[in-house]
Amino acid sequence: MKERSMKLGLRPNLTQFILLAINNAFVGSMVGIERTVVPVLGKQSFHLNSLSVLLAFIVSFGIVKGPLNLVAGRLADQWGRKPILILGWVCGLPVPLMAIFAPSWGWIIGANLLLGANQGFAWSMTVTSKIDLVGPARRGLALGINEFSGYIGVAFISGVAGYLASIYGPRPIPFVVAEVIAVVGLLMAWIVIRDTLPHTRLEMSTGNQVGIQTRLGIGQVIAMVSFKNRTLLACSQAGLVNKLSDTAVWGLIPVMMAQSHYSVAQIGLVSGMYAATWGVLQLLSGTWSDKVGRKTPIVLGQILNGIGIGFILLTHSLAMWVITALLMGIGTALVYPVLLSAVGDEAHPVWRGSALGVYRMWRDGGYAIGGILIGFGVDWLGNERTIGTLAAIVLVSAMFVLFGMEEPLQKTR
Repeated sequence: MKERSMKLGLRPNLTQFILLAINNAFVGSMVGIERTVVPVLGKQSFHLNSLSVLLAFIVSFGIVKGPLNLVAGRLADQWGRKPILILGWVCGLPVPLMAIFAPSWGWIIGANLLLGANQGFAWSMTVTSKIDLVGPARRGLALGINEFSGYIGVAFISGVAGYLASIYGPRPIPFVVAEVIAVVGLLMAWIVIRDTLPHTRLEMSTGNQVGIQTRLGIGQVIAMVSFKNRTLLACSQAGLVNKLSDTAVWGLIPVMMAQSHYSVAQIGLVSGMYAATWGVLQLLSGTWSDKVGRKTPIVLGQILNGIGIGFILLTHSLAMWVITALLMGIGTALVYPVLLSAVGDEAHPVWRGSALGVYRMWRDGGYAIGGILIGFGVDWLGNERTIGTLAAIVLVSAMFVLFGMEEPLQKTR
């Protein structure tokens, strides 16, 4: 597409926007199957008793996904968005096959290394591409739709995988579904999705950019996002802490429910309710943040997440587990797309992909940190102390945003 015929905005780019949203639903589906089936697989098929060993698959996922978000953002600024999206799907193809044929837990950890690469490359590109397409005015809405599509994929497949695993066992059937999804996702990225990097040049030509340095090396971008810029620092720590709470939902809650003799289908229901609430409400939270600013939704969401984690200590029935999932889903919905929007607001288009990559590196590094802290915390301190400490960390993060974050320099309204 020639630059002179391009326009920024959702309506003129609707077809590509929808294709990217569908593709991101497939990206999310790859994780949805893991969320429901792998913790149960570790208990039933590999007979793992130590939570720190069991959660090693989440640690491996975070160790890879976090840094590759940074790599993906930098490469996308240099090579374009589409090649990195395709690379992400290529990394995802072996994951279900490794899970099906895994003779040991080490294979599952290895599969999650590749899943982390799949998510780091593919999800990053759907985020960056949508920001490219819509321009600054509707960024919150765009990110809300992107995260909605991804986590609806997570939610739907979590429920489906739980149902299939309860009938046919944790493997191979749920992972056969995952392999089909990976093939379709790769074909979409290769054949019908176009590169959006030219849209960044169009946005720069409008002359409405923030008045900060536009040419930054990768080291400068890392410093800017990690500690130099107050807003980006607040976003980075909030994203990391949000993944600590998400790790509890992914790894700790299924194990606690399994120990209480809930079925795989019931575990899948709770995981699906969390992801569905998170996914659907992001449509509203992203748009709301376009109107009221980014800080209010982020602070409120972190507070709700902290309360939700504490509520885990009170759960003694399936209904209470569902309530916990709903509460944490609402909290994460308020935080997730708004943090991405805030980073997109603050970063110049020239280094926006890199800035989003650095932010997502810190955010998804929370999986690795969360898996280690929660795993060893429960093994050494027990459930109650670990959950209470995690809830306190999330609430402190909310205060850091409240008092440390400035509204982005680039106004969105």
